[in-house]
Amino acid sequence: MSQFTTRPELRGTLGAVSATHWLASTAGMSLLENGHTAFDAAVAAGFVLQIVEPHLNGPGGEVPIIVTPAGQRPIVISGQGPSPAKATLAHFAALGLDLVPGTGLLPACVPGAFGAWLTLLRDYGTAELEDVLMPAIHYAEQGHPIVERISNTIATMRELFDTHWNSSAALYLPDGCVPGAGKLFRNPEVAKLYRDILEQARGAKTREARIEAALAYWYEGPVAERIGQYCETESVWDVSGRHHSGLLRADDMSGWRPKLEVPLSVDYGEYEVFKCGPWSQGPVLLQALNLLSGTAIAEVDPLGPEFVHLVTEATKLAMADRDAWYGDDGDVPMEALLSDQYTTQRRSLIKDTASQVIEPGAPGGRNANFPPQRAFGTIKQPGMGGGEPTVAKDVPPPTDRAGEPALDNAGAQRGDTVQVSAVDRWGNMVSATPSGGWFQSSPVISGLGFSLTTRGQMFWLTDGLASSMRPGVRPRTTLTPTTVFKDGAPYLALGTPGGDQQDQWQLQFLLRHFHAGYKIQRAIDAPAFHTDHLPSSFWPREVGLASLTLEERFSQETIENLRARGHVVKTADPWAEGRLSVVGREMDGDSQIVLAGSNPRGMQGYAVAR
Repeated sequence: MSQFTTRPELRGTLGAVSATHWLASTAGMSLLENGHTAFDAAVAAGFVLQIVEPHLNGPGGEVPIIVTPAGQRPIVISGQGPSPAKATLAHFAALGLDLVPGTGLLPACVPGAFGAWLTLLRDYGTAELEDVLMPAIHYAEQGHPIVERISNTIATMRELFDTHWNSSAALYLPDGCVPGAGKLFRNPEVAKLYRDILEQARGAKTREARIEAALAYWYEGPVAERIGQYCETESVWDVSGRHHSGLLRADDMSGWRPKLEVPLSVDYGEYEVFKCGPWSQGPVLLQALNLLSGTAIAEVDPLGPEFVHLVTEATKLAMADRDAWYGDDGDVPMEALLSDQYTTQRRSLIKDTASQVIEPGAPGGRNANFPPQRAFGTIKQPGMGGGEPTVAKDVPPPTDRAGEPALDNAGAQRGDTVQVSAVDRWGNMVSATPSGGWFQSSPVISGLGFSLTTRGQMFWLTDGLASSMRPGVRPRTTLTPTTVFKDGAPYLALGTPGGDQQDQWQLQFLLRHFHAGYKIQRAIDAPAFHTDHLPSSFWPREVGLASLTLEERFSQETIENLRARGHVVKTADPWAEGRLSVVGREMDGDSQIVLAGSNPRGMQGYAVAR
């Protein structure tokens, strides 16, 4: 493959921001240029992403953040809110449901993004609340030119908005029309909400007190009250084909603040890779690195069939452990899962041919409880009009051919995610992966201007699983930012949208960078792939055994070799897999150079550096 890249690897000394939308990157850079930190830049960018990519995240969503202050070890801010007190298996059984719907109000958990961003600002930043909110307020009030994908997504949702979700139609179908790509789109209710929060906080005497006042307004004040009232009184159509009220109440939000946690990590040669704990899928990447460290991965062609095969088979094993063992539970055997002895046992399962079965391990001799396995196309799905469910036939695995949400043939809209990574002149680094609360998830709450997260769909309604539905616990999220140290010093901060594929694409990036010497932008641009050989984290939670999707830029020889090994291969568009946003730092003597790269896929992610 040519070393030509779609964009340069950016280098500078002041700082860098890489995000999935250029307006967020430039908003973050403006904070750096005004003397603030990477943490302030990430917060400003995060709030802008809620406005300019509303089909991928929103104020009612969540965000895990890995924070690395200069000279210190990383810390995780868990902006994943828990399930409501009323979210019990018995409640869903009484409704006749065996899966948590992927849309509507039933899957709503405590929206954690606001609390996580403000915790980052309060504990690590230097900017004022107004500094980080004003860019988002500007785009919400004055408008931002919407990209074509947003316009197309609104068009796919039009029938549902008009038929069932009228509050969403009022916002996203101005004058009854789908807004055209490139036209200015506004969200005046969110702008007013943020101005109300600033006004409420203005009377506090210190910066920290102003941030605390904003948190109280959200979690103990008018925002929590309105969310609780809406969930209790509204009955909303969802993908079950019926109307349901939500379980989230103001009491669930009251007093909630994000947990601060020590991340998990593994050593990989000269590198140390940090991830969030098993309430996320983050340890999958750590397990996969452990598995691959004892293979020929460092010697094989990073674009060849052996590379794809080894990465895919290691991913299958790690994902099987994810679904058997990960959850928001102190009983997760994480030490055993990352141990050398266990890794050696699991590595022996990687053969020259593609595995056709899902094989969780037995860490510490424990037997795994595994969720149901349903092949693609076997789930009864309702039409958008809410009529009698029908069985989908000959439905291929859902694909995300441009890294964006996909609308399946039953009207079930899957949202996606965004990313922001930042580094500053002092060596502070941060990686955050916001998601949830996209406008396809649930109706806009009138008076607030945003939709609620549906992250609760990642709970299972089968008892006894690591991620079974329980009150007051975090759903095992797919959101999974990454931080890398090199020779004991902070080196990279990265992440990508993509649900179950997030750690798959990050793994490919890291291996090509570590072993093949690909620079950041080249590693982002390189042809990517993923497997669906796992129970999907999203409704309707189906499995594609031995599936393997590759971008068309892989050679035909590689594709045929993989098919001969038993992989069920299909090709995606040449630039379809992932939306990585990466920043880094390296030393030139006693001086620091910042690095950045961004994903060309989707044509809206950009990095800035100077």
